[in-house]
Amino acid sequence: MNQGDEHQNGDAPNTDYDLFRPLTSNVGFRQSLPSYGDAHFSLFLRKAFIKAAGYSDDALSRPIIGIVNTYSSFNPCHANIPQLIDAVKRGVQLNGGLAIDFPTISLHETFASPTSMYLRNLMSMDTEEMIRAQPCDAVVLIGGCDKTTPAQLMGGISANKPILHLVTGPMMPGSHNGVRLGACTDCRNNWAKFRAGGLDIEEISAVNDELAPTAGTCGVMGTASTMACILVALGMMPFKGASAPAVSSTRLRIAEQTGANAVTAFKKQLKPQEILTRESFLNAITVLQAIGGSTNAVVHLMAIIGRHPGVAGSINLDTIDEIGRKTPLLVDLKPSGENYMTDFHNSGGMATLLHELKPLLYLDAMTVTGRTLGEELASVPFARVPKESPVYCIQPFKEPLYSSSSLVVLRGNLAPGGAVIKASASKYRHLLRHSGRAVVFAGSADLTRRIDDPDLEVSADSVLVLQNIGPKGNPGMPEAGLIPIPRKLGAQGVQDMLRISDGRISGTAGGTIVVHVSPEAADPESILGIVRDGDIITCDVEERVIKIDIPDAEMKRRLEERQKHLQSQRDGGNAQSFVAPEQARGYRGLYIRSVTQAQQGADFDFLTAAGPS
Repeated sequence: MNQGDEHQNGDAPNTDYDLFRPLTSNVGFRQSLPSYGDAHFSLFLRKAFIKAAGYSDDALSRPIIGIVNTYSSFNPCHANIPQLIDAVKRGVQLNGGLAIDFPTISLHETFASPTSMYLRNLMSMDTEEMIRAQPCDAVVLIGGCDKTTPAQLMGGISANKPILHLVTGPMMPGSHNGVRLGACTDCRNNWAKFRAGGLDIEEISAVNDELAPTAGTCGVMGTASTMACILVALGMMPFKGASAPAVSSTRLRIAEQTGANAVTAFKKQLKPQEILTRESFLNAITVLQAIGGSTNAVVHLMAIIGRHPGVAGSINLDTIDEIGRKTPLLVDLKPSGENYMTDFHNSGGMATLLHELKPLLYLDAMTVTGRTLGEELASVPFARVPKESPVYCIQPFKEPLYSSSSLVVLRGNLAPGGAVIKASASKYRHLLRHSGRAVVFAGSADLTRRIDDPDLEVSADSVLVLQNIGPKGNPGMPEAGLIPIPRKLGAQGVQDMLRISDGRISGTAGGTIVVHVSPEAADPESILGIVRDGDIITCDVEERVIKIDIPDAEMKRRLEERQKHLQSQRDGGNAQSFVAPEQARGYRGLYIRSVTQAQQGADFDFLTAAGPS
């Protein structure tokens, strides 16, 4: 009998915890032993030390459910994690398991320099290795802020023990002068008004007090909420788990349920590489399009899929675009709409949305409960909120907000590897088919220095281009793709322009913004890297085209000139700050040498299912 089987079968616990039984069990306390040359001594030593924590042999004979603790005082999105851990432990222990929490890296978008995306892969490594190293039969992954949940799923798939997700949940909206506010779409909208002179310093300060009034993740359909919805679509979390407010009692009951589900996931050995299939990810992409989700989810999904040996290579950017063409936008949340995550939750949340999307979903896809998505949906009564309700924000399937293609993949000579635009968040639809003269910024520092220069040669029809903020170029692919409207144009009432970069935008951002241009400008072969002021750039979302209109001969000449310049830097030219990737130290060096391009998820090549090329 394997260790822990006593409780699976409802018998009395094994309290003597025999140290000298054969070490064939890969369950509970006896798994993942440190290497001392004598496995029985390893177990003896482990037992001696765990007694210092007060555990009994009875407790240690039960299935061990690990709880990943990403609490940090630098992470207000995760401020409720201590309460969630207590609730998860209650669910585990009421169902015969032993819950033990352990820490990993915690990332918050506004407290991670240069960007939390730079550290996402490190967090995934930390998560994977701690799951492997410690004696856990199943693991509850508690995260929330933008890059934490994808990092945890990436690491969890690679470790391939039963995993379950629990997100911290969205914050409640605030209010200013009787108008609801929510991080972080309203952060950006009000900051743009302030830059344009529409708000004074006193009012923008008052707004600042109300943008994030409670613990939790951004209360709009930003990256955190998008990834939470995707986790439900993948079958990794209960329906209400995506939307229940962080500060609600519902969130704590979900945590308790997750603890109970974790014991079941161990007993049924529901490992992510087995329950997650290509159809699971197609469901996730369908939900992404239907919610008008974050463009960040595209790069995260490509990284997550790349970790799965049974799915990697079968889904790419074109798959996302193909699904988008037949998927309507149904959720009226900022930045594509007007409402907040609390409204989405009170409108029925993911259960209602999935019922509306049933014609497009693979209902036989498995979930972490051991039941199919269709079975889970059948267990939840479907009742649509009346249109007159103040929380109404989920449209019927046949009455969409936007007919299709909320997120669009563009290709062309400017982005042969692909680029992404959230078409549903464009403020002015005519910009979705637009040609204009490029105004080029060589990087974030150049942008900061010149964007508000009164002498900048720019008009409302210009195309703002920001180079060198891609995975390697920054490094870390920052959310700087929301290039500010030049102050002099903002003062004239210009609220949107076509903007293009190799970086990312926040999921909370709106506007006509093309991101993830690949290959990035830092690549010697990148066309984005040779764009110059005055070049004509065309973006046609309907035709899925992003291109630069210069002759092939001129393009070739510029590429050759640029490659010579890069080689002179390597050879010790004038750029004293230049550091070749092979010379960079520490995590930065590892990152620059190993990170892939956006269409591959900006993961480390050696962490993918295929391994380094």
